[in-house]
Amino acid sequence: MTRNLLEMSDWLASADITHVAMESTGDYWKPVYNILEGNFEVWVVNAHHVKNVPGRKTDVKDATWISELMRYGLLRPSFIPNQEQRDWRDLTRMRLTLVRERATFGNRLHKALESANIKLSAVASDLLGVSSRKIIRKLVTEMNPEPRLLAELALGKLREKRDDLAEALNGRMNDHHRFVIGQLLDHIEELDKRIDLFETRIEALSAPFKGAVEIVDSIPAISITAANAIVSEIGCDMDRFATGAHLASWLGLCPGNNQSGGKRLSGRTRKGNHYARAALVQVAHVACRMKQTQYYSLYCRIAARRGKKRALIAVAHAIVVTIHHLLSTGAFYQEPGPDYLVKRNPEREMNDLKRRASRFGLELTPAAQAA
Repeated sequence: MTRNLLEMSDWLASADITHVAMESTGDYWKPVYNILEGNFEVWVVNAHHVKNVPGRKTDVKDATWISELMRYGLLRPSFIPNQEQRDWRDLTRMRLTLVRERATFGNRLHKALESANIKLSAVASDLLGVSSRKIIRKLVTEMNPEPRLLAELALGKLREKRDDLAEALNGRMNDHHRFVIGQLLDHIEELDKRIDLFETRIEALSAPFKGAVEIVDSIPAISITAANAIVSEIGCDMDRFATGAHLASWLGLCPGNNQSGGKRLSGRTRKGNHYARAALVQVAHVACRMKQTQYYSLYCRIAARRGKKRALIAVAHAIVVTIHHLLSTGAFYQEPGPDYLVKRNPEREMNDLKRRASRFGLELTPAAQAA
């Protein structure tokens, strides 16, 4: 209880304790951290770093072992942002949870329509769009509506498919289908309202971090929503990460090290901050399709040799390095162009062209360009 934690804080202060270390155990470290923060230098450490010898596992021995490791300088504290950033980060994570829940219920709505022989998704690209919602609401509120009249509710480009839409809406709905579909649609609309409320709150709490969000938002493929999610996880102060590679390692977006006897056993990426990692991988999906950017060239170069999945992680890694550089310097992103990699290392590009030419039995000879 909080009373017991306050008594512990007083006891530590009476013993002239200045540093406290504890394992990161789910969310159970947070109540202790909330009480001790501000009174002591509190370290939350990775549980993998403080494992004791097997057979000596008790809570008291664990505490003794952690204190010894800390005294000898064998522990590294995890990155715990300040309270202001933690509140903002909680909102961005909850928004992501609501968006995923909305997608889940969208899939359930699709299944319910299919069970009623309604093939709306075969004609409309967005089952949760304005036109689709109007049509579904009409299906739920009216008994046996005419498919032709339902098709007239379509808006925009969907009106060009009214004949196909009328055919798709000719189903077999009963009271059970109407009830289930109506409840699913109501829940999705309620989730939309909650997401809007969270976005408003996120925008309000992001004021102290507005400059960093705008800098990250200047990178191609990163939207304002993604920028909020990324900055809320990594913060604005890049001094805690020595280089962009250190930041990528913390996020789990670099090859892992697993070597023994001079042999590399695996290069699988490590576990990192999965919220920021997920956002950055989604950004990489978009960036590798933007042909006028350096990230598209990087993706094509690596995908041809190592495959699409490794190339995607490499693009995410490159974006992380860019974010670290921009936040460290305070500059906005300037696109160097798709030929940036060639300009940076023309000799490597020439050697690659020679190797490709040799596969066809040809020899590539550089020639001076005519003036």
